[in-house]
Amino acid sequence: MSAPNKSYDPVEVEALKPEAIERMRAEALAAIAAAGDLEALTHVKTAHTGGGSPLALANREIGALPPQAKAEAGKRVGQARGAVNQALAARQAELEAERDARVLVEESVDVTLPYDRRPAGARHPLTTLSERIEDIFTAMGYEVAEGPEVEAEWFNFDALNFPPDHPARETQDTFFVAGPEDGGSGGGESGVVLRTHTSPVQIRALLERELPVYVIAPGRVYRSDELDATHTPVFAQVELLAVDEGLTMADLKGTLDHMVVSLFGEGMTTRLRPNHFPFTEPSAEMDMLCYVCRGESVGNPDRPCRTCSSEGWIELGGCGVVNPRVLTACGVDPEKYSGFAFGFGIERMLMFRHNVEDMRDIVEGDVRFTLPFGMEI
Repeated sequence: MSAPNKSYDPVEVEALKPEAIERMRAEALAAIAAAGDLEALTHVKTAHTGGGSPLALANREIGALPPQAKAEAGKRVGQARGAVNQALAARQAELEAERDARVLVEESVDVTLPYDRRPAGARHPLTTLSERIEDIFTAMGYEVAEGPEVEAEWFNFDALNFPPDHPARETQDTFFVAGPEDGGSGGGESGVVLRTHTSPVQIRALLERELPVYVIAPGRVYRSDELDATHTPVFAQVELLAVDEGLTMADLKGTLDHMVVSLFGEGMTTRLRPNHFPFTEPSAEMDMLCYVCRGESVGNPDRPCRTCSSEGWIELGGCGVVNPRVLTACGVDPEKYSGFAFGFGIERMLMFRHNVEDMRDIVEGDVRFTLPFGMEI
């Protein structure tokens, strides 16, 4: 192996000639100036400062030079690389400033534009009213109970003291679920129905809970009715059941009065009219004071009331003391325990509270009906 060539002239190395270094520097600076965006500048940076760039390769040649020649060649290459790096930093700052200015224009938000071009939704008022009723009674210590909408006939009728020949058990009033034994005719042989009221939940509550029982049962029910202004085959109902020692009609009346005051305001009251239901004895039809005229339209031709037809009262639903036969069917001793129950349709209550004249508006799903009620929670 030959010894190092101490007389080696660095200008004889093509890559280290001053004109070659100047050419590499000029090409790099021209490429940097021509870069139109940050992505292009990244490619230029790799091409002119990376490990395979001309200046980097020229820098490697310095190591082979004799010691007395390295200083001058290193200074020449270092100055060129420094100029390129300074140009890169300056161009990057320019391009970043241009990008930021462009983003401010292209992605700006005009805060003067309307923010609510997408209309807000609304909860269905039946849901809102049902939850408000639940809140009233849970505040009194009641539990919210639930049950299946497809119900056994025993829970829907038999346990509630409906005799086998009761008209409600006919197909013109009740939807029977067809079973395999009746050949799909739906004539009632299956013993399964779409519940006609939420009273089966009362039976399940008595069977599943320890006494005393205080429950409220909201939910959907089904009847064979035509859809018109005052009827619908699917509607919402809420029922209440209280079973304890010593409960009387007076407790029922006080509970009803508290409910109507909570829903319609101070001064509201209820009255009970005799009626008959298989599952209560005695039974009553409950009316509430007209929330519009407060009874002042009765006998007053100068102030007629369309809401109550100037009768002063509005029919609300049925109620009464739980029939001892219902307690016995659920394994409750009627000699020791008594109770009361009532139920009403939530659609009917909604029509009272908000002067809704056609029940079809409630069930047809038109957003124009629900929007005025907003998002009350």
